[in-house]
Amino acid sequence: MQAVENKIYQDKIVIRLIQFSVIWAVIAISVGVYIAAELVWPTIDFGQFWLSYGRLRPVHTNGVIFGFGVSALMATGFYSVQRTSHVTLFAPRLAWFVCYAWQLIVLLGALSLLAGWNTTKEYAELEWPFDIAIAIVWICFGVVFFGTIAKRKIKPIYISNWFYGALIIVIAMLHVVNSLALPVSIDKSYSAYAGAQDAVVQWWYGHNAVGFLLTGGFLGMVYYFLPKIAGRAIWSYRLSVVAFWAFVYAYIWAGPHHLHYNAIPEWVQSLGVVMSVILLAPSWATLVNGVMTVSTAWEKLRTDPALKFIVLSLAFYGLATFEGPMMAIRSVNVVSHFTDWTIGHVHSGALGWNAMITYGTFYFLVPRLAGRELHSTRLANLHFWLAFAGTMLYIIAMWAAGVSQGLLWLSIDSIGELSFDFKDIMASMTPYYLLRLIAGLVFLLGTVLMAYNLFMTLKGQRAVKVTPPAVDPAYGVNA
Repeated sequence: MQAVENKIYQDKIVIRLIQFSVIWAVIAISVGVYIAAELVWPTIDFGQFWLSYGRLRPVHTNGVIFGFGVSALMATGFYSVQRTSHVTLFAPRLAWFVCYAWQLIVLLGALSLLAGWNTTKEYAELEWPFDIAIAIVWICFGVVFFGTIAKRKIKPIYISNWFYGALIIVIAMLHVVNSLALPVSIDKSYSAYAGAQDAVVQWWYGHNAVGFLLTGGFLGMVYYFLPKIAGRAIWSYRLSVVAFWAFVYAYIWAGPHHLHYNAIPEWVQSLGVVMSVILLAPSWATLVNGVMTVSTAWEKLRTDPALKFIVLSLAFYGLATFEGPMMAIRSVNVVSHFTDWTIGHVHSGALGWNAMITYGTFYFLVPRLAGRELHSTRLANLHFWLAFAGTMLYIIAMWAAGVSQGLLWLSIDSIGELSFDFKDIMASMTPYYLLRLIAGLVFLLGTVLMAYNLFMTLKGQRAVKVTPPAVDPAYGVNA
């Protein structure tokens, strides 16, 4: 039996981060629904610059990724690292600083985007003062996380911490390198890179932000919470370790597949294709590991909404990580590039993978943290079907729109000129965009139901005081 600290876990901060994550989910998805409506009815911005698509779209993406997503990763990272290390958080006051400072950055960043401050870099639109603040808070996050691991009471470092650790280290590197710029005023800077170099650096950052934040970090969530919820040990720990190293080594090179048919070296584009296809191996290794873990817990799947969400998220993870490498292949990319097919791919991952795994984890965590049953299992099950329906409607609409756009843009007449102009093609997209709007409303409704359900579960409750255990039945000495 391992020695344990005579302290309680720092779970109040986990609850607060979950609350912030849910709030950002509702806000950011609502903004997404609004800009989806603007693509159907462009005049609903009422002539206001701050309501224009160009300003609201980065608010949506930043709110989803950095508000909802990162808050969820911080919450689950702080929760699991304590239990896999059998100690309380290192520097809890610093952890609280990270919690509130991050929310302030996301809030003020959103206001700056509404005001028109924008670097124009995908997923890195915030100007240089925010970049500095993000780096400082992120380093503090790393200090708390790795400090907790450093004082652990058991020798093994569980696989979920490998993924959370990779998330922290790689995102810090990506953020600092991509954000290098020359400030000329408080709200304006110029990138340290130019032309094709700037594009390569940006998509080295952009794709790996997806890779190590929206994939790697959430894989850490899977490897801890899926076995916990299923009540089974991970099917193959060895396979999870192999998947981790394959993921880390291959993903970092895949970014150039965003730049096919552009002014970057041909070999760089080819490297992106090769590494993207190689990524099928670690991605599907995790999918197989997850499915096999729950293969003996199907009865629980019928009654546990948390497990339903997580298993469904694995299905969408498998879909998105197959579709991505296929879209990196030039013969496919020539149709999909710059079309709504890419939007469908992104949202099959964002809604089907990231949101689903997070929602399932929250349905498991909140009742446990509050020390009571979930307020309404019926509402959670309703949320599951709304989320599933909304995601499927969304990606089907965008797949259809994207393939139509790609094929129409490639159509030429007998003298080699384009058969259809851009304006006419986009005008024909209205039915698809209307279906996307409906899909977004359905998904948003489910998210609002979850917010209410979790609020009622936590209402009047304080975090249950839990001391680090010597052994956890789900993982042996590792959790």
